[in-house]
Amino acid sequence: MKIAFISDHASPLAPLGGADSGGQNVYVAQLARELSRAGHSIDIFTRCDDAKLPRICACGPNVRVIHVQAGPPSYVTKEKLLPYMYAFAARTVEYCSGPLRRYDLVHAHFFMSGIAAMRLKKKLKLPFVITFHALGKVRRLHQGEADQFPPDRINIESLLVRSADRIIAQCPQDREDLIKLYDASPNAIATVPCGIDPTEINAAGPGVRGRLGLCEDEFVVLQLGRLVPRKGIDNVIRGVAHLARAHEIRARLLIVGGESCRPDPVATPEIARLTRIAEEEGVQEQVTFTGHRPRTVLREYYSAADVFVTTPWYEPFGMTPLEAMGCGTPVIGAAVGGIKHTVVDSVTGFLVPPRDPAALADRLACLHRHPELARGMGRAGIRHVHTSYTWRNVASEMERAYGSVVTPRQQRAEKAVVY
Repeated sequence: MKIAFISDHASPLAPLGGADSGGQNVYVAQLARELSRAGHSIDIFTRCDDAKLPRICACGPNVRVIHVQAGPPSYVTKEKLLPYMYAFAARTVEYCSGPLRRYDLVHAHFFMSGIAAMRLKKKLKLPFVITFHALGKVRRLHQGEADQFPPDRINIESLLVRSADRIIAQCPQDREDLIKLYDASPNAIATVPCGIDPTEINAAGPGVRGRLGLCEDEFVVLQLGRLVPRKGIDNVIRGVAHLARAHEIRARLLIVGGESCRPDPVATPEIARLTRIAEEEGVQEQVTFTGHRPRTVLREYYSAADVFVTTPWYEPFGMTPLEAMGCGTPVIGAAVGGIKHTVVDSVTGFLVPPRDPAALADRLACLHRHPELARGMGRAGIRHVHTSYTWRNVASEMERAYGSVVTPRQQRAEKAVVY
């Protein structure tokens, strides 16, 4: 099939770790790559946020990124992008209408991308599936007034739920939210998780701590991902402080992420807030902000850590726990969203309540005092993700979801090519 991915703000070419660059970028890039390996051709439409970008850029065999002019050719926070999405949709339809650009299917990523997908369905009769990646009603429930998306988001999402030929939920909680909050038909939903690439995410082997400048005898706690308040990094800092006070265990906390390769409180305001919390808790000497790190070296950080911790109070799925498990590192995760389904409590790590530093400290102390338990959880994590959460498996499940909406004519054409 020739498939149009629509990913309005999350380009697979964007550097990761910033405020708007994270799991969706990885999801789009990895899924496109695996689908291309299965013989499909993928064009990824994303908003042009830099005037120097070429209009079309190869992103691997049979995968291209198409930069669509809509709004200023510069970074705009995703919360402020909606006014530009109608121009984005119109230009995407215009491009796809060419006689040699016939697509079989559209896969929209995020609600704003769905605007373009609905236009393509109406104008070109293309079926579309959508992965929301996050839902406005859930976000508003957890973030309240901190949610800066316009109110129209929820109305648009409701329309998309009714219009999409297939909705992709990323975990059982996502499926439940779609049904309860948006009245989605259970029969319209396919649950397909995120994944890892075992050739990219795997244990780094001996000597990794030396390469990162860490002492071999340190108890290293890792937090890695976007530096935004909802990720609960403040809870991790307080957990490390509680670990020292209540359990007399001193940990080194590495916080990986940010807008620049050096920790910059101006470029990443969350660093300034978290630094103040570390000072208030008296653990500023134990907390290290590394800044942004390229994806090619992330496995070294995962592998160097004794434990990976992620305690967001809201998380639609959460890819970093899978990556940590893929590197053989036990995970302590908040029992929210996708994390409560990917982390197997007491097997691949522990689940704890969000915003509970004492509970987090108790589990950290357990892993510190029982290193063989931690190593066993690490081995179990590798088995778990290799069995259930590889991008190859994800792409295979996604193909089945696509097959349920492609027209019989298209399916016959595909079989003619294959056989």
